[in-house]
Amino acid sequence: MSLKDLAKWNIRLSAVYAVGVWTMIGSYAYFRYTGLKQEEEQPEDPNQVTYRTAHTNTIITYRKDFVPYTTRIYNFIALFSGDSGTGDSKNEPQ
Repeated sequence: MSLKDLAKWNIRLSAVYAVGVWTMIGSYAYFRYTGLKQEEEQPEDPNQVTYRTAHTNTIITYRKDFVPYTTRIYNFIALFSGDSGTGDSKNEPQ
């Protein structure tokens, strides 16, 4: 490489660096001027639980008639064992 080639590459890389720096400065000024948009708060629902961390916002919505999986499995097995399991009076002697 000759000295002229090095000078051309120096100018090219300086231009790329300048564009990157001015992009960062412009982005900073834009967000300082406009401000970051805050999300609107949703109305409180007793069936919703919100977990907020530094990086995530998780909303868990529970169904009204939710039955846990362990209860479902227990009731399914209780059907085959002959045990009423739920306290029904259908299988009780009269």
